[in-house]
Amino acid sequence: MKLSSRYNRVNIITSIIVLIITGIIYYLVIHLILTNKLDKDLAVEENEIRQYTHTYKKLPLPATYLDQQVSYSNPEGDTTDIREFSYTTYLNPKEKEQEPGRSLVTTVNLNGKTVIVTITKSRVESEDLVRIILMITLGITVLLLVSLLLINRFVLNRLWKPFYAVLNRMKAFEVTRMDNIKEEPTRIDEFNELNKSVNAMAEKVKQDYKELKSFTDNASHEMMTPLAIINSKLDSLLQTESFTEQQGALLEDIYQATGRLSRLHQSLLLLAKIENNLISDVQEVDLKEMIEAKIRQFQELFERDGLIVEVKLLERKLTMSRYLADILLNNLISNAVRHNINGGKILLELTAQKLVVCNTGKKLNIQNRMFDRFSKSTESEGMGLGLAISKQICNLHGFGIAYKQDDHLHFFTIYLG
Repeated sequence: MKLSSRYNRVNIITSIIVLIITGIIYYLVIHLILTNKLDKDLAVEENEIRQYTHTYKKLPLPATYLDQQVSYSNPEGDTTDIREFSYTTYLNPKEKEQEPGRSLVTTVNLNGKTVIVTITKSRVESEDLVRIILMITLGITVLLLVSLLLINRFVLNRLWKPFYAVLNRMKAFEVTRMDNIKEEPTRIDEFNELNKSVNAMAEKVKQDYKELKSFTDNASHEMMTPLAIINSKLDSLLQTESFTEQQGALLEDIYQATGRLSRLHQSLLLLAKIENNLISDVQEVDLKEMIEAKIRQFQELFERDGLIVEVKLLERKLTMSRYLADILLNNLISNAVRHNINGGKILLELTAQKLVVCNTGKKLNIQNRMFDRFSKSTESEGMGLGLAISKQICNLHGFGIAYKQDDHLHFFTIYLG
């Protein structure tokens, strides 16, 4: 959810809750004020009846008007002075229907006798006034909410426009192209700070990239030179004279160690290039065609170990580095051959969604560390970098890779998306 949408939602919900609460309080206060006004009018009418009774020694005539009624009754039994306000209804003589009212029941003393006086006033006008006030309040509330929503939608979107512009340029930033992230002109201080920070970060990334690339190139060159010299000297040494069996074994060990060191150097260099996206030969790759070519290349190894190869391939084309695709397939198939058993099986299955490489082999205890660098079984003669390189290639191109062991079967699955 976008920040503006989240802010709008919280703002609108908060506004609605606050307006509902204040509306209820406003309604109750207005209702209380109008009720107090009716009570004061009833008290004025009560006072007039008392003054009339005191002056003329008799009760005023009972009266029925459109908005007021006055009636008298004799108390039942002993009654002390009472004075009570209450909500009631009364019959409107004109409309001939019951209407809400407010009544005051009180007593007056006439010639030593107590008379109960009931004064009732209509609440219709008060209720109508409260209803009108409520409708006006609701109208203002709706207008306020609509205005708030429109302001948040258009004004906030405009305010956040520089932020999204910078964000899009950051997404499109490629360190290999050495482009600068263009600043978005804005009068918002925070976004100006963001522009400066983003550009500073981009400059730091480009500088680190240059240093890393320079280091990788120099390290590759400096390491390959002594390795080439060692191999050359070994070749010259082997051609000079005959050696004893012990000396030949030592030279063979040196040869193997040198070759291992050379392969390790190439693998680590390749990992560094993949992690820093230094391989840019992206093109459309026919994965089915490449797998078929790899099967032909490994045919002698399959026959040597008596491996049965099952192939289920569908057409699938990808946009990726052809060089890295070749390395990925080579690593997975060579891994299936190296860790197989004599007379075992290899299954290669390609669909539109995934590539599966399955092989028979011994049970392993490094399932959770299968794609870690230098992670390998004790019987393995490899360097433990092939699967790590495969995982980095998949990460670079947005593929998922997973390993599963089922008894003596090992499954490597690449999810092509």
